[in-house]
Amino acid sequence: MFRHDPPSPDWFTADDSVLSVALVFPMQGSAGIFGPTCELCAQLAAEEVNRAGGVLGRELRLLPVDGGGAPREVADHVEALVDLGVVQGVTGWHISSVRQALAPRIAHRVPYVYTALYEGGEHTAGVFLTSETPRDQLRPAMGLLAHERGVRRWFVVGNDYVWPRRTARAAHAYARDSGGTVQGEVYLPLGTHDFDAVLRRIERSDADAVIMLLVGSDAVRFNRAFAAAGLDARCLRLSTLMDENMLMASGPTATVDLYSTAGFFASLANQDTLDFHGQYAGRFGVEAPALGSLGESCYEGVLLLATLIGRARTLDMSAIGAAAETVSYEGPRGLLHLRGSHVRQRIYLARADGVDFDVVAQLDLHESGP
Repeated sequence: MFRHDPPSPDWFTADDSVLSVALVFPMQGSAGIFGPTCELCAQLAAEEVNRAGGVLGRELRLLPVDGGGAPREVADHVEALVDLGVVQGVTGWHISSVRQALAPRIAHRVPYVYTALYEGGEHTAGVFLTSETPRDQLRPAMGLLAHERGVRRWFVVGNDYVWPRRTARAAHAYARDSGGTVQGEVYLPLGTHDFDAVLRRIERSDADAVIMLLVGSDAVRFNRAFAAAGLDARCLRLSTLMDENMLMASGPTATVDLYSTAGFFASLANQDTLDFHGQYAGRFGVEAPALGSLGESCYEGVLLLATLIGRARTLDMSAIGAAAETVSYEGPRGLLHLRGSHVRQRIYLARADGVDFDVVAQLDLHESGP
């Protein structure tokens, strides 16, 4: 786990040559497993922006903030940085509970680019979103698995907060669309270790698929328990939050018939992904934390934040908001455009192959808003 000292006095000194951004990502807790990748991917993007001249002629500098704590505490910390003029923007991967605590406090004052997949419906002025929502991610994946694998009986296992609960609500409708039902739902605290009762409920439900809405190491422990109970022989699993770091931590015997859906997989064989691999390995070495959609999203967040400010040619939030609908940028997920403060992108379905992903389909993108 990466640890960071408190900001040095340099951060509190006005410097017109620097544009500072709070990079809010998990350094602890269930999501801490992919925190190191988040930080390195964001750093790679910042270095790329600075090689191209920075933002408004200023050096882009990232200030890491632990987004893995209690939502109110994270929001207090970031709001204090904004109050003091220490940062002029915010980005990063953190759970929706943190976003909901943070957005009302800072989004009208500095641009806030949220990079985590989420439940949809965020329209706070000043918040810009780079990642997936259930309509474009879960809906087509469930439909494809219903058609190709004959899935009819789904069971939801999620952590107990807004993203899993609202995503599960949508899953009921998506299941009906393909002639199926959600047989049951269980929500567990972040940091859960004991899944015995959940596994018994899944077995009794006669489900043929489990929708996993678990974060980080919780999903890892669930994968291991699921396989140890032998449920992988009768139920496939579908996750909208599963990256290569989580696969490796689960181990190859715990990933049989496990599917993931995302806008980026490290195994995609296109030029954008191959170029990103080369940049990442060239900068951090072959022993760096594995690339995956969750860490890569922080690269997207830094690029979009820099592009938003650069297009507006000012840090004024009204000007940034007015220019947002004309913004596009190019990164590992290809050439992307903002629409309604959300980035529109291709979404893929992948099946675990040991501790890697085999991308099996590009999913149809729904044209209405999230």
